[in-house]
Amino acid sequence: MDDLDAPLADDYLDEPRLPLLTLTEARDAVRLLQHLANREDGDTAHEARQLAGDLAYRLPSP
Repeated sequence: MDDLDAPLADDYLDEPRLPLLTLTEARDAVRLLQHLANREDGDTAHEARQLAGDLAYRLPSP
């Protein structure tokens, strides 16, 4: 069993933590994925376009 399959430990902090991604970082990631999708051909462009669309759909409007 590798570490990713291990059960979660119950040792979380009670204090607030930073989100995995900030809104600015998420928007930057979408912008870069769209740039990649426009420059690449084939499967990479399709996957980048799909991921950019999925992420962008979840972001709040500016």
